[in-house]
Amino acid sequence: MSVVDLARFMEDLATQSGAAILPFFRAHFGMDDKAIGSGRGFDPVTEADRAAEVAMRRMIRATFPTHGILGEEFGSEQTDAECVWVLDPIDGTRAFISGLPTWGTLIGLTRNGAAVRGLMHQPYLGERFLGDGGSATIRTAKGERKLRTRRTEKLADAILATTDPRLFAEGEERERFLQVEAAVKMSRYGADCYAYCMLAAGQIDLVVEAGLQPYDIVALIPIVEGAGGVVTAWDGGPATGGGRIVAAGDRRLHEQALAMLNP
Repeated sequence: MSVVDLARFMEDLATQSGAAILPFFRAHFGMDDKAIGSGRGFDPVTEADRAAEVAMRRMIRATFPTHGILGEEFGSEQTDAECVWVLDPIDGTRAFISGLPTWGTLIGLTRNGAAVRGLMHQPYLGERFLGDGGSATIRTAKGERKLRTRRTEKLADAILATTDPRLFAEGEERERFLQVEAAVKMSRYGADCYAYCMLAAGQIDLVVEAGLQPYDIVALIPIVEGAGGVVTAWDGGPATGGGRIVAAGDRRLHEQALAMLNP
């Protein structure tokens, strides 16, 4: 399949998953807590999550039977394949069940373990953020435009985002995050995947997270990098495995954040 056809297929995945999700948004629907009995607090999953992932998995199996799939709701299959699809049907489920539009469907593709293509779809707002590591775009009803990160050199001038400061483990991990937060101009919480897309769009400068899974970040890496940003683990290594993540629109800012997170 050509690059053009692959890009079209990813958009088809977004269209079908969006069609499965939207009837549930701001409606009454079934919801389960995946964390019951684990001591991990509240970890919701909805009928919409499951319906969207089922739709995407069906399409991938039919079109790319030799490809692997890693999804949040239904686990992994053939993840030793050269190409693996990494899916999060609703990243930001807490926002979704609260009626807030700061959630999105994450569709990522890895090749030999590297994130090579990514798409974040916000069907309620009609926005698609796409990237291949070399370029990134946003597509809306008004058209398409290139994404570029903002050149912000100093932490004192930066806007920081994180999903929830309670994601950081008590002790040293949380203290390191709080030191970075104290150094920036402003911080915002609760945007999930949308924060990374706003970083790619030049609205946010820095995202610092912990406790992520691969399906939380793989699709976002080619978008941020395609817009000129950088995404790594806290130790500077690859971010594809999840865990503790730092994304920055400016490499100089990224280096400053890493220095504070790794004293």
